[in-house]
Amino acid sequence: MKTYAILVLVLTIILVSNSVINAFQPPRAKKITNKKLVHGTELSDDYFWLRDRADDDVMKYLLDENTYASHFMKDTENIQKLLFEEMKSRIKESDLSVPQKVDDYKYYTKTEAGKQYEIHCRKKIKNDSLEEVLFDENEYARDESYFALGALSISPKHDILAYSVDLTGSEKFELAFKNVITGEVYPERISSTTYGIQWAEDNETVFYTLPDETGRAYKIIRHTIGSDISKDVTVYEENDGQFWVGIEKSRDRKYLIISSSSSGTSEVRYLDALNPTGEFKIFSPRRKNIEYGLAHHKGYFYIITNEDAVNFKVMKARVEESDRNKWQEFIPARNNIMIEDFEEFENYLVISEVENGLKKLKYYDITKQLFQEITFDEAVYSFYLSSNPEFETDVLRYQYQSLTTPDSVFEYNFNKGESILLKQSEVLDKNYSPSNFRSERIYARAEDGMAIPISMVYHKDLAQKYKSETFPLYLTSYGAYGVSSDPYFSSIRLSLLNRGFIYAIAHIRGGQDLGRPWYNDGKLLKKKNTFNDFISCAKLLIENGYTSKDKLVINGGSAGGLLMGAVVNARPDLFKIVIADVPFVDVINTMLDPSLPLVKEEYEEWGNPNDKEYFEYILSYSPYNNIVRQNYPNMLITAGLNDPRVSYWEPAKFTAKLRELKTDNNALILKTNMEAGHAGASGRYDYLKEIAFEYAFIFKILGIEI
Repeated sequence: MKTYAILVLVLTIILVSNSVINAFQPPRAKKITNKKLVHGTELSDDYFWLRDRADDDVMKYLLDENTYASHFMKDTENIQKLLFEEMKSRIKESDLSVPQKVDDYKYYTKTEAGKQYEIHCRKKIKNDSLEEVLFDENEYARDESYFALGALSISPKHDILAYSVDLTGSEKFELAFKNVITGEVYPERISSTTYGIQWAEDNETVFYTLPDETGRAYKIIRHTIGSDISKDVTVYEENDGQFWVGIEKSRDRKYLIISSSSSGTSEVRYLDALNPTGEFKIFSPRRKNIEYGLAHHKGYFYIITNEDAVNFKVMKARVEESDRNKWQEFIPARNNIMIEDFEEFENYLVISEVENGLKKLKYYDITKQLFQEITFDEAVYSFYLSSNPEFETDVLRYQYQSLTTPDSVFEYNFNKGESILLKQSEVLDKNYSPSNFRSERIYARAEDGMAIPISMVYHKDLAQKYKSETFPLYLTSYGAYGVSSDPYFSSIRLSLLNRGFIYAIAHIRGGQDLGRPWYNDGKLLKKKNTFNDFISCAKLLIENGYTSKDKLVINGGSAGGLLMGAVVNARPDLFKIVIADVPFVDVINTMLDPSLPLVKEEYEEWGNPNDKEYFEYILSYSPYNNIVRQNYPNMLITAGLNDPRVSYWEPAKFTAKLRELKTDNNALILKTNMEAGHAGASGRYDYLKEIAFEYAFIFKILGIEI
C-alpha cells in the first residue's frame, strides 16, 4: 500500500507538472485561410481573422499571449522592479522647465514626484511670485488608464485656453476651451479632432483639424469661442487621399498658414490673421514632387523649396507677388548641405542645416547682411530649436545634447555672439559623469559601396578591453519617412552602459541623416537599401570585434519595426535578440487596403501596390509574407490595441506565423498594451516600467545578473 501510495503521488506530481507546463506553452493561433489574387499572384493569409477585434477569439489570443509573456518573464519580476527603481532614481522627479517669455507672461511646465504627467503653469513677468496653474494633466488623467495631450494653446490676449485630450490612444482628441481668468469652461466640446489648433489674432476665432474615416487630417474648421459647433465653418477640405493638412501662424502673428502635404508634394494657403473669416489664398499651386513651406518677414515670404534643389534652397518673394518668376534666390541649393529648418525673427533669420551627417546651426544678420554659425565642440551631437514664440527678440533658444551630454537648454545672444546654458537635465547618479563615457562615429560599407555612419557610446573602461573581448551591443535604427536618427542622451540607457553594453545608432538610408538623397535612396523601389545598410552595420560591428552574434541586440519601432522584421528574415543568424516595438510588418496586406489608416498617404513612401511593379517589390520584403521555416533569434514584439498607425493585428499576425514556422527553441513573446496606442504607456512612470520589462528580457536571454 505504501509503495502504491508513493506511486500515485509521483504520478500526480508528474501530471500536475505537465499541466502547468502545458498551461504555459506558447499560444497557437488557429488558422483560417483567407486568399486573394493580386496581379496574378495568390496571397494566402492564415491569420487574417485576427483583424476582427469584435471576435472573442481575437481578444482571447491577445490575452493568452500576454499571459504567456508574463509567465515567461515571471522570474525577472524582481529585476524589473530593481531596474525601474534604478531608472527612476536618476531623474529629478520634481522639476521645472525653463520659462518661456510670451508678451507679459512666462510660461513653463513642472513635474511633481509621484505624478505621471506635467503641470502647465505661468507667471506674470511683473509679479514673478504668483503662479497660475493653467492645466494639470494629472487631474484630467485621474482614474484613466491612458492620457495624451493633443494641443494646449493660449489665446493672443492670454485669457482663453484651448486644449484637447485623448483617453484611449486612438489619437482622436476632444477639444475644449476654458477662460483662465474667470475659470469658466465653455459649453462647446468638439470630439474626434486631430493634433494641433491655431488661434486667429481676434482672440475669439480658433481653427482645428478633423480626420476622415482613415484618420487622415483632411479638414480645417473655423470655430468662434462660445458658439454652437453646428455653426462651425469648413475653410478647407483636402480631397486627395495622399495629402494631409495642418494650420500654423507666422512668427510675427500676421498670417495664418494652411499646409497640404503628401510625402513629396505640398501646397500652401495663407490668410491675414486679423481677418479670420476671409478666404485663404493659394501661394503656389501644387506640382508633383515639389515641396515648399513659407516663413513671413516684413512683407516678404521666404520659401523653403526643393524645386531644382534636392537638398532644398530658400527663395524670397513679396506677399503680393507669389508668381514663381518673381521669386529671388536667398540661399542657393548645395549638393552636400541640406536645409532642414528656417525660422524668422525681426532682425535675424535662423537656418538649421545638415552637412556630412551633422546638424549645423546658422543665422543671417539682416542688419549686417552676414551669415554666422553657432558652433559646437563635440564630434557627434544633435540640437533642435525651441518654440521661440517672440518675433521681436535678440536671443535664440535651442536645446543641445549628445550621447554623453544630457539635454541642455541654451540661449544664444545675437548681439554678444555667445550661448548661455540655462538648464541641463540632472542625472541623479553620483557615479555618472560624461567623462566616464566615450562617444565615436564609425562607418560601415554598404553592398553598393556607400559609407553608412554608426554613432556609438560606451563606458571608457571598455576601451581597455577592446580586441581582447567582445561586448553586448544594443543597435537601433529607424530608416523611414526621412526621419533622422539623431544621437541623443538618455539616463535610462545608463542601465545598459553601466553593465558593459555598447549603445549604437545606425544612420541608414530611408532616414535623412545625410540629406534628402539619403532619404530618397531608402524609399519606394530602393527600400531594400535600408535593410541592407543595417545588416552591413551589424556585420561591421561583429567583424571589428565590438560584439558577437551571441551578444548583439537590435531594436526598432513602427517603421523601424519593419526594419527589424526584414533583417531578421534575411539574416537571423546575425542577432541574438530582436526587440520590435509596434512593428509595421504586414506591409503588402496593409498597403492593399485603402480603408486602413495612412495607406493612401504612404503611397509615396512605399509605393502603390495596385501597380504591379510596386506590388512585387513590396511583397519581396514584407516581413509577414517572408517568414520561412528557419531558426530565428529571441524576439520581444509589442503592440497597442488602440494603435491607429500600426494596427495591433500586424504584430499579432507576425507572432502567430513565427510560432508556426520557426524551427528553434528561442524565446518569442508578444506583449500587447490593451489600453494604449502607438506610443505605448502614456505616463512617465509607466513608460519606465515598459523599458524595465524590455531590459529584463535582454538580461535574461544574455544571462546578465543584477
